[in-house]
Amino acid sequence: MSCCLLEFCRVQELKAVRVFLFQNQQNNPSSEDKKAENELAWDDSDWGSWDNTEAKEDGSGTTTGVEEDSAAVSAPWLQDCVVSLSPCSDLMVVAKDHKAVFLSAKWRTDDGGREEMTLAVSWSGTLSTEEGESVSSVICIPLASQKRSSTGRPDWTCIVVGFSSGYVRFYTESGVLLLAQLLNEDPVLRLKCRTYEIPRHPGVTEQHEELSILYPAALVTIDGFSLFQSLRACRNQVARAAAAGSEVVQPPPLAYKKWGLQDMDAIVDHSSVGIMTLCVFDQMKNASILGGFHASVKGSPPAMSQYITVGGGPYTGFYYAIEGSSQPLLSHVALAVASKLTSALFSAASGWLGWKKQSEEEPTQKQKPKVEPATPLAVRFGLPDSRRHGESICLSPCNTLAGVTDDFGRVTLLDVGRGIAIRMWKGYRDAQLGWVQVSEGRGERESSPSAPLPRRHAQFLVIYAPRRGILEVWGTQQGPRVGAFTVGKHCRLLYAGYRLMGVNSVTSQGWLLHTQQVCLFDPATGALRTVTVPFHLALSDKKSERAKDMHLLKRLTTLLKSREVEPDILESEAQSVLLDIKHPAVKKQALESLLANKNAPVSCLTNITRVLLASLKGQDPEAVDEVFFQLCSSQLKLLQLYTDIQQLHSPGEATTDTHTEPTDIAGIEEELARVYPTLQRYTELTSGSCPSVSFAQDSPDASLPVRSFLSQMECEGEEIRVVPGPDDDWTQLVCVCVVFSPVGSFLFWGCLTGESPLQKVCNTLQETGISPQQLLSLLLTVWLHREKEVLKKPEAVRHLHTLLTALSSMKGAVEESWDMQCVSPWWQQVRSACVQSHSAAAALLAAIVAQCAAKANITSLAETKFQSEWEAVSLELEQWAVCVRQLEDVLSLQTLLCVPPPQGTPGGATPHCSVKALLEGGRGGIADSVAKWVFRQDLAPERLKDMLQRRGEAKSMEQPNQPEQGEGGKRQKDVDFNRASELLVSVCQRFPDSLSPDLLFAHCCWEYVVQWNKDPEEGRFLCWAVEHLKLVSSPHIQLGISSMMWNTFIVKRFSAAAFLMEKVGKAPKDRLCRRDVGMGDCAMTSFLGSCVQLLQILMEVRIKKDGWMHTVGQIKMFPCAVAQADSGVEEVNPPELCVEEVWGRAEGPASIAELALEQKGVHYPLVQHHCLLASLLHTAMTFSLRVKPLSLFDSKGKNAFFRELSSIQLMPSGDMDHGLVSLRQEFLLRVLTGWVTTQREAGEAPASTRPGPGSGSGDKTWPSLCLDLGLLLQVNPDLLRRHLVCELYNQGLDPRAEQVMLEVEDKDVLGSQLLVLTGQRLSYSLLHTQTQTQPAMELLARLPPTLCTWLKAMDPSELGCPSVPLSQTSRLASRLIEILPENHGQYNLALHLLEAVEDLQGED
Repeated sequence: MSCCLLEFCRVQELKAVRVFLFQNQQNNPSSEDKKAENELAWDDSDWGSWDNTEAKEDGSGTTTGVEEDSAAVSAPWLQDCVVSLSPCSDLMVVAKDHKAVFLSAKWRTDDGGREEMTLAVSWSGTLSTEEGESVSSVICIPLASQKRSSTGRPDWTCIVVGFSSGYVRFYTESGVLLLAQLLNEDPVLRLKCRTYEIPRHPGVTEQHEELSILYPAALVTIDGFSLFQSLRACRNQVARAAAAGSEVVQPPPLAYKKWGLQDMDAIVDHSSVGIMTLCVFDQMKNASILGGFHASVKGSPPAMSQYITVGGGPYTGFYYAIEGSSQPLLSHVALAVASKLTSALFSAASGWLGWKKQSEEEPTQKQKPKVEPATPLAVRFGLPDSRRHGESICLSPCNTLAGVTDDFGRVTLLDVGRGIAIRMWKGYRDAQLGWVQVSEGRGERESSPSAPLPRRHAQFLVIYAPRRGILEVWGTQQGPRVGAFTVGKHCRLLYAGYRLMGVNSVTSQGWLLHTQQVCLFDPATGALRTVTVPFHLALSDKKSERAKDMHLLKRLTTLLKSREVEPDILESEAQSVLLDIKHPAVKKQALESLLANKNAPVSCLTNITRVLLASLKGQDPEAVDEVFFQLCSSQLKLLQLYTDIQQLHSPGEATTDTHTEPTDIAGIEEELARVYPTLQRYTELTSGSCPSVSFAQDSPDASLPVRSFLSQMECEGEEIRVVPGPDDDWTQLVCVCVVFSPVGSFLFWGCLTGESPLQKVCNTLQETGISPQQLLSLLLTVWLHREKEVLKKPEAVRHLHTLLTALSSMKGAVEESWDMQCVSPWWQQVRSACVQSHSAAAALLAAIVAQCAAKANITSLAETKFQSEWEAVSLELEQWAVCVRQLEDVLSLQTLLCVPPPQGTPGGATPHCSVKALLEGGRGGIADSVAKWVFRQDLAPERLKDMLQRRGEAKSMEQPNQPEQGEGGKRQKDVDFNRASELLVSVCQRFPDSLSPDLLFAHCCWEYVVQWNKDPEEGRFLCWAVEHLKLVSSPHIQLGISSMMWNTFIVKRFSAAAFLMEKVGKAPKDRLCRRDVGMGDCAMTSFLGSCVQLLQILMEVRIKKDGWMHTVGQIKMFPCAVAQADSGVEEVNPPELCVEEVWGRAEGPASIAELALEQKGVHYPLVQHHCLLASLLHTAMTFSLRVKPLSLFDSKGKNAFFRELSSIQLMPSGDMDHGLVSLRQEFLLRVLTGWVTTQREAGEAPASTRPGPGSGSGDKTWPSLCLDLGLLLQVNPDLLRRHLVCELYNQGLDPRAEQVMLEVEDKDVLGSQLLVLTGQRLSYSLLHTQTQTQPAMELLARLPPTLCTWLKAMDPSELGCPSVPLSQTSRLASRLIEILPENHGQYNLALHLLEAVEDLQGED
């Protein structure tokens, strides 16, 4: 990576340009030209070998016609012209005297079909308008576009021309004059421009745009912003005038500053540095030098514009113009500018303005405009050298350095800030200067962990020596020459020093400025070439070598990122770059990036690595980096292994394999036949799994890229091994099914499918030095990872046996000193992989194959050692027997877990289990897995109980008797149910202890309550949890799980519900329930009902003795039950929790049953106390009653709530306060009233909408529950019965009322109450019906006056169901006569009522 001179454009029609500019001087060569040629010939003799090539060209003999034309073009005519190139390289101006040629960019296609840019003549003509004036200086200023969509390309380019008359004129690309202004009457020496640059550092002053015009004794500066606006306005005005055929309006005057440069004898060039501010020290130094000892210093340094001039006396002058010392001048625009613009427009566009006549002449203006005087500006200091005269000055892009040429052939480098010369080159007569600024690439400085460092910039000075025909690039300030190019002697170095005008800090955001810094124009060929300098050449020698390597690394990275590179080109380019890199660390990084590339073929990588290794071997051994040498050697070995394996896996290789002796797999076939039914069911269930999304590159069948192979393998010395992950252990084989499956598939899958030669692959792997343990791990990885494919290929089992046998016979696999009474590490590794794998079927097959191979190995060792026919018995075979049995159990369990859940159930992902997971899950891990399956299947407790009890005989006989029509879906469900039942029974048979009914129901109960806690809205989950709990036969387990459920999940929400209802005084609404309890009102009702059942289970468990049982759903007062309950559980021995023999090593968390047996007993009165509260809450929520439940208890009762059920609390005793009893009585009466109302509504509703038995408020057990509650709450039960009888009659439910009436004790009071109800019914029939019949009216007239008056006083509106048949009313009256004694005060009234009802019934 060095400097280079790149051609980017070519100028066309150079001969025509020369002919146009020199048409008056072609045939009259002056004596000065000859003298100049003699001087050149004399001067060339000093330089020797610099121009040997040119001398050979000049010394050639005769030339052809083409060579003559080339020689004519290459003559030093360009040095006599004024040349300017736009920074965007899209416009060039060549002017001589009063003529000029504009060349614009055009694109053409070369012979090879590639697009290239050329500069072709777009306009040529005369620019001067004053007599005798000529062009003295030209610059091309590109103007930025103001459109938001612009990306940095110029809108148009303005050509600024300075004349010997002092005029400065502005033209478009087509030669149209926009503006002309006379700023001074002296010739224009130089035109220079400064454009906006983004400040590199925060402390750098932002420079403004400016156009500077140098005269022999004056300097004029025009603000860039106002110039930009004026030029845009003039261009728009000219375009409108040309389109409309009208005159051009006079443009506004330009604002400028004019300085009279004093104290210099001669000035030939200048540079405007820009605005600068001195530091305080420099300000005090200047004040002391200028004003003496007593000089005063201002508080803040003033801002100054710095100008540097070169010439003579002094050789270099430094001027400082304080801002604000001179006001901008507004001069008169050139007189009659409108007519001149019009004339110029006519001359440029006469072809398409048809109304101009050729005979018309442009009016001349003889009167010159007024010239404003200059503001004097004295030189601050300079570099005095009386004999030296400066010729040109070139300012660096960062405005800190400047290059100056002089007539002594020297190039001086100036420090602009300090005003001193810091370096000088000699031997550069007539030199031309330019600058190249290079930015540091985006690298480590921007990716630092702290704040990113600013990008560095380097300045390079470009010197073109035409006398020597050489172009040199020098590093500044004291840097070496970093580049030299032999070029022609008649070229021009074009350096603009500015970019686009009209750019600021806002509009430049996101722009990419397409500008060239330095261009070399060769008139012999017309080529425009630019100088490209890498940044690292600005660094020191040591850093430069490393930086060069870094650039080579970037070049390689760019090459690798390209997708269209041919493999041959990639190989040659990458090899060249790697050989050019010197630093070993960078070379190592480059090689690693090449090896990690996904597009590089393996042959390319192998060849490059081999060449690198050969180059290292050819070097001095002491100079070779050992680390890089080892890297090349190891990677070459891995690449060779990859190539060999890939060739073995190619089609046709399997047929060339040497046939091995057929293996004896009779034992394997017997084992496979035994487990075949389970394997078949497992395959059927797993093959129909849900479809999933996968990517082609992640498919196991996809070929392993070489970069993946290299990243997962490493070579140290002669040994190759697989790179383990951060948590991998080869002995334990953690994560074996994921980490190494690509490498395992690459090495062994072809062997397992029979597509690759097994013996050749094993021999190749053994020769590479990979340890047999790692090969075994890779083989087991691919086998366990690709279970579905393995189950589809029965022959894979035989190939696996062959591979295991081959690997076991390798050196270092099975130790020769292995004692058969000890566990072999080799076979223990296989068992570890199988017991950890979640692929149950593949693990079982691998274990069966490995058991057979191990048995054969042990038999051979026994024959070798003992030389006897005794059967070898070893600990290894015992380990294999246990492992195979465990894997069979796991396969049976996994098959059950793979049964898909029915549609509409909670479902979820299929859980996977392994031997290791079950052992680490503790003694309850198996039951917990089945419980989760039960939940996924949404099995009701009764169906699960049926599964465990039926064993598939009884109900299978009844299936054919079911109707066939319309029962297709039901029969399919029955088939699925039978299949699931068979699998569950099979699993329970394999785990008789771990899946005993009590343990399974206990785990199902816990699983459902856990799921309910996740989603309390699903009250069915909690209800089923309680139902599962009821099916547990052991009272100890029931007691423990009930206590755990209450303390863990229930009591918190239960207390929240009680306090909420106490606060609002009624059944709360849905919003309040969700806020305080975390569930809706319907879910809370179900929750409270489940709480009642759970507490009843707790109470029942405490009294399961001597037949003390009661019906679930009722609360009874057990006489002396408390004393007997304390010893009820103790008399029943706790169950023994056993586990199967092969699963005896299970370690992990305690099972639910074990935790249940560790729970404390409960205090029966406290449980009954909570059950009473739960019943009240459930009743209130069911019938939406107004009640404050906690207010129904005294202070002792309130304090006892929500305490530990095992604690002894002070409970209420004795007679309760009459006020509390009244509140309780009123509540229970409202409950009975609500229940009777729901019964009547249920009777009136259609049969399809009636609630089922035992559902909610329609449950027929509510009356008995209220009576039981009345006993506990000290409420007279006979009063509740009488109220229930009256409510039933009131709602017209006479049959139910008669049944309850039999249990009423106080018949007198009941008779009085029913007498009123009978009178209301008769009053409604006689007096309040809509259509009174004549018999009714006659009957009313015949009634005794006392009865008639009493009936009229009755209010039938109190009846819930007034229209009752007369037969029921007659029966009710008869019942009144029966229950009322004859001496009762209302007995006669009852007789009259009975007679009236019978008469009314007889008449109807």
